[in-house]
Amino acid sequence: MSSVVNGSAPNGHVSRILKPGIYAPIPTFFLPDSEDLDLPSFEAHVIRVANAGVGPLIAGSMGEAIHLSHAERVTLIHAARNALDSAGLKHVPLIVGTGAGSTRETIELTKDAAEAGADYAIVIASGYFAGVLTGNKEALKAFWTEISEKSPIPVMIYNYPGASGGIDLDSDIISELALACPNLCGVKLTCGNVGKLTRIADTVSGSDFSSNHPRKNQNAPFLVLGGFTDFITPSTYANGHGAITGLANVAPYSVVELFKVSVASRQDPSLLTKALHLQGIIGRADFTIAKASISGTKYLLEKLYGYGGLPRKPLPPISADAAHALWDHPHTQALVKLERELSGKVKVQ
Repeated sequence: MSSVVNGSAPNGHVSRILKPGIYAPIPTFFLPDSEDLDLPSFEAHVIRVANAGVGPLIAGSMGEAIHLSHAERVTLIHAARNALDSAGLKHVPLIVGTGAGSTRETIELTKDAAEAGADYAIVIASGYFAGVLTGNKEALKAFWTEISEKSPIPVMIYNYPGASGGIDLDSDIISELALACPNLCGVKLTCGNVGKLTRIADTVSGSDFSSNHPRKNQNAPFLVLGGFTDFITPSTYANGHGAITGLANVAPYSVVELFKVSVASRQDPSLLTKALHLQGIIGRADFTIAKASISGTKYLLEKLYGYGGLPRKPLPPISADAAHALWDHPHTQALVKLERELSGKVKVQ
């Protein structure tokens, strides 16, 4: 077994180290006529973001997990792991979305993902019965408790009301789960609630948390991650651990630089001005680009890197007018300029 893969949990599964930082929910790319998986583009993109210091998360919302069969998710895991290993990135962990309709199916998919090479799972509650689950604290806690107990790999909570029928976990539920479930390794807050992030981070960053509530896997601390880039600097000062953000697909070097400078500014206050400058550029770009959703992100990838394509139906492509407006928007162009400077490419004229 490779020496870079360590930290065996009691269940015998081994996971690569999960660190604070920036992670990207990788899009799933499809061939234009058949809508079959476009694995060469997928593999190239996984390597691109990983080389920039961004951790890949596959089969999430940006990856159109709801449009993927179980077999396709497994295929993507194998492809991503093989691509990373072949590129000399064996140390990079794979986070995989395994949320499904029922607790039973989620557990099955999580086990399949672990067998295929996933290091961590991220799980969202299905919104199909949101009318019953919303507000039912015990049912929601039971969902992540059972999955984390039966999963062979550490599990991250995914809180995204927009993709789960409005189910929005509050800070009490998430904090209680963190305290009670040693196989939970964090939370992604795509609710955009900075106060919630602050409260949860305070709970898990206290000196007594790691000693009184150790994780089952020593390589899997409980990370509190935002779902957008517009509050990375403030969340760093609230003991947050970074972000899982779709914008890191488009501008991985820029978002990584923002996180690094924000963290460093806590020790060197003279860097705070730079952090806030980067935060302004990136926050405005995130606000603009996020509104274009998956199709907009894929369009920008096509424009910048030569691959992207269309989402799977029934998601529509971005219209030509909207695409041109997105590319020409000053927020987008400011980000593109920054990204090209940081990645060492020729500056935009």
